[in-house]
Amino acid sequence: MTDAPDAELGVVGVVDAVTSRLRARILTGEIRPGEPLTEAAVSQTYGVARPSAKAAIEQLVGAGLLVRSAHRSARVVAIDPDTVSDVYRTRTRLESAALRELAATRTVPHAAVSANAEIQAMPPGPDPATVDPDHRFHAALIDALGSERTTRMYRSVTDEVRLCMAQVQGRRLLDAAVIAAEHAAILDALQEGDAERAAAVLSGHLGSAEDRLVDALRAG
Repeated sequence: MTDAPDAELGVVGVVDAVTSRLRARILTGEIRPGEPLTEAAVSQTYGVARPSAKAAIEQLVGAGLLVRSAHRSARVVAIDPDTVSDVYRTRTRLESAALRELAATRTVPHAAVSANAEIQAMPPGPDPATVDPDHRFHAALIDALGSERTTRMYRSVTDEVRLCMAQVQGRRLLDAAVIAAEHAAILDALQEGDAERAAAVLSGHLGSAEDRLVDALRAG
């Protein structure tokens, strides 16, 4: 990226592009937890003006991927056990409510089925490649409600969710076959209109990921 996009796309387009690239690097672990991210470095790396670099950093601070303390550069957030637990429990609350609504009409989101099919096609064993379809599976449950505000609420924690998921699979803590089987059980419960079973499977599914990541973080 050079200075040209600032003029060609406008500041908003440039900021979004830089934000997207930085987000991807953080979520894949290329930029490590605790690593500083300065406006000067972002400006130089992507060939954009300092105000654009600053705006991109602020977007990621707002998304919970970067943290900035007074008079210090922004740094990639280092997730701790309390953060992990809060993120997963927030997901459980939102997704459980969504499952109960979907079960009432026996709605099985096609996007969730498709995402899980990708995981089912993967070889057994932990695989960081599960992160994207796993996230899409869960997001599809929320999107199927057809509520713009509920989707927006869920998306507000999306980056933190993906960061935790990347940490789980980066540490190879969950088997792809197990993830797919638990997803399938959730979909089966929706098909049968069994809201409580769907919510119970979800709770166990997310609780297992939470427990494993928390244990790994505490073990250092």
